[in-house]
Amino acid sequence: MISATPAPPGPRRSSCDNMRTFDLSEPPVAAALDALTRISAIINTLRELDPLLEKIMDIAVETLGAERGFILLTEGPGELQPRIARNISAENIRDIASISNSVVQRVLRGGEPVIAYDAQSDEQLRGAESIIFNRIQSVACVPLAIKQKSIGAIYLDSIRRRSGFTETSMPFLTAFAHQAAIAIENAQLYEALREENRQLRKQARAASGFSEIIGQSPKMKAVFDTVNSVLDSDATVLIQGESGTGKELIARAIHYNGARRDRPFIALFCGALPETLLESELFGHKKGSFTGAIADKKGLFEAAHTGSFFLDEAGDLSMNLQTQLLRVLQEGEIKRVGETQMRKVDVRVIAATNRLLPELIKQGKFREDLYYRLNVINIFLPSLRERAKDIPLLAQHFLKKYADKNRKAIAGFTGAALDQITGYPWPGNVRELENTVARAVVFAKESYISPADLRLAETQQELSLPASLTLREMERRLVEKTLNEVDYNISQAAERLGVSRRWVHYKLKQWQNGHSRGI
Repeated sequence: MISATPAPPGPRRSSCDNMRTFDLSEPPVAAALDALTRISAIINTLRELDPLLEKIMDIAVETLGAERGFILLTEGPGELQPRIARNISAENIRDIASISNSVVQRVLRGGEPVIAYDAQSDEQLRGAESIIFNRIQSVACVPLAIKQKSIGAIYLDSIRRRSGFTETSMPFLTAFAHQAAIAIENAQLYEALREENRQLRKQARAASGFSEIIGQSPKMKAVFDTVNSVLDSDATVLIQGESGTGKELIARAIHYNGARRDRPFIALFCGALPETLLESELFGHKKGSFTGAIADKKGLFEAAHTGSFFLDEAGDLSMNLQTQLLRVLQEGEIKRVGETQMRKVDVRVIAATNRLLPELIKQGKFREDLYYRLNVINIFLPSLRERAKDIPLLAQHFLKKYADKNRKAIAGFTGAALDQITGYPWPGNVRELENTVARAVVFAKESYISPADLRLAETQQELSLPASLTLREMERRLVEKTLNEVDYNISQAAERLGVSRRWVHYKLKQWQNGHSRGI
């Protein structure tokens, strides 16, 4: 520590915004502790780094009665940069840091603060050119360190006013620097987390955009039109379709391209958990409400507040959970397990199901009022059988994706492989196609994917008619397969099936109407 013969300590009163004036006169300990308590309450409420540095600079200047000062922070290995200054123009900050180098470097090397009431007479400072040239009368420099690691320094000096540059201020300055360093580190960590979160959201938007949804068939164009029309709406959306058709991909596209894109997106598959755990996951629970509830827990609806919640396979919800979901949609309220109070949430609900909800309503397994609340906007995703034209496009998209991922130079599919892909019924829809192409890329030895790489069982390439299908569904699959084979030429399909064109049109209209009602 460097110190000139101090002037007799006198009363020092200063203020910082709405803080009470603080007195660093004798006895200094109680006053300093009181000041530190109030200073801590101010600087630790600020999470943004620049406003925090402004506040730290204000407190330091006003407490010592300094005329000017600046804060240096470590920007890289061994590199310090001025971040904020008082009474020093922006273009002179670097010059001042250089002028005060002798003081600052001594503090950073030794890790001890420097304070001098009369710098011109101080044996260790009066020879410094910066002290003489700038006629500095009083100077103080305090290191900023976290766990003995230097992160910067606070420098203050004065030409006329000296009242605060005394030895009695040293304990205060040291304690203040420790608090400031912790607050700065917290702000830097917050900024780093916020930047990481921004990058993750950017990646999520890129991965969930329309570029990931491949399709040029009329049915997919209709899906795109509907999605585009609901992006900036808060209306509840019900996405219907067979398993593997990409319902979550559509939900993510709606969220990440809509008005809530910068808010949370939470997804939950309802069929994966038993009712008790599912209720806790959705709505949270109170400590002690059931065995294993060792602490209060926020539910996923609360986590999705101001954002979107994707409820996959909503048809699997129990009647109890359906009632609670209805309250969310009607009142915007949830109740944690074990609590009596209601909590408000602002969430856009996007639900999906591969089940026939009207049939479940008839069986008493699904609430009709909930169905109408969910089915405000209906999006039906066609099966891959209904969009045969999109199969080559999807296959090529997945080929590029997994060839790049596996660092393999694969140009495309052989003619025989492409015929096999387009002729296969794909009961698992887009998900099955993606997995098949991913597997083929791994097994491929040549620059083109062959039928052997695809490993699709020949017997499965015929019309797949599981025993559990109803006669009506078998009829529908046969018609759809025939239409795909003739590129949706109604006359040719009717001729192959041995029926009239009018019958085919009637069936298509009947099934389309069934989709719009969730059938």
